[in-house]
Amino acid sequence: MANIRDVARLAGVSPSTVSRVLNGDPSLSVLEETRRKIISAAEQLQYNMASKRAVSKSIPLKDYKIGLVTFCSEQFESEDPYYLSIRMQIEKEFNQMGLHITRTIRWVNHESYESLSGLDGLIVIGKFEFDPYNLFFNRIQNIVFVDYSPDEDRFDSVVVDFNKVTTTAMDHLTGLGYTKIGLISSRDFINRFGSRTGIDSIDQRQSSFEAYMKNKNLYMPEHVHIGSNFSMSTGYQLMRDAIKKGKLPEAFLIGSDPMAIAASRALKEAGVKVPMDVALVGIDDIEMAAYMDPPLTTVKIYTEQMGQTAVKMLLERIGGREVPLKVVLPSKLIVRSSCGAGRFPKTAVQK
Repeated sequence: MANIRDVARLAGVSPSTVSRVLNGDPSLSVLEETRRKIISAAEQLQYNMASKRAVSKSIPLKDYKIGLVTFCSEQFESEDPYYLSIRMQIEKEFNQMGLHITRTIRWVNHESYESLSGLDGLIVIGKFEFDPYNLFFNRIQNIVFVDYSPDEDRFDSVVVDFNKVTTTAMDHLTGLGYTKIGLISSRDFINRFGSRTGIDSIDQRQSSFEAYMKNKNLYMPEHVHIGSNFSMSTGYQLMRDAIKKGKLPEAFLIGSDPMAIAASRALKEAGVKVPMDVALVGIDDIEMAAYMDPPLTTVKIYTEQMGQTAVKMLLERIGGREVPLKVVLPSKLIVRSSCGAGRFPKTAVQK
């Protein structure tokens, strides 16, 4: 990928001049011929196209007002770093380009649609429903959704295929020989922007798990425990509920790493050993997962890349791209000790 020095070398100017021209610095005095050379070089190298097009419209990119919408509070972010990682990467990407987020809007603060007033671009983290007829929302032409795709014919989006994530985890567990597998996860919730309400529905992890197990004639509804969110406290309580029921399954797929870490604690308090008595697989691969005792097997979600991609897509939109794009990022199984892999032969885990 070309960088600013490559553009400067091709145009025959300094990197600082390239940066100031592509960012529409009004204090810069430069010949029109030089400006054209820089823009032409950037176009040839496909560098910073959003900046170039913004300049061609006489609107400096740095003057665009960008909003960031997230559903969760700062406290929830500290408990579940999934959305925190996405938000921090978005902020980092903007900062590295000398840009900044004009306004961060948290759904939990019950912000009204007026909070969107004056914004030129918007990145939405999490699952949201917006009123399509609201004037404040409709005036924003450049919108990217992260972790949700409400209308792929209209909006850009960056998502994860949780059906594939779930299938990857389940293939791993069944491949080790487990047949009695439970689920600890959460319902899904689509937040209505500008309202304290939302739409409650089944999460893709749950629906995929149930379909997978039914297809193999292994589904046992008594081993499915579903809460209202993916927090540590929910994971801890759901595992305690499962322990109280008795007859734990051989393994659990758990909807998020924070839930899995807390569930592991509940098992330890009850004298249930992981993975000897119950195997665990989480979803996320947060940093803490590698330091759990035993380390947590999980399916990695590339949250940093989700943030990076969202920023890139927003700048492309600002730069003039009209066709909406939907990017589905891959995931990756990270095998550690909590699932029992490598510790037992395949026949030993069949109880």
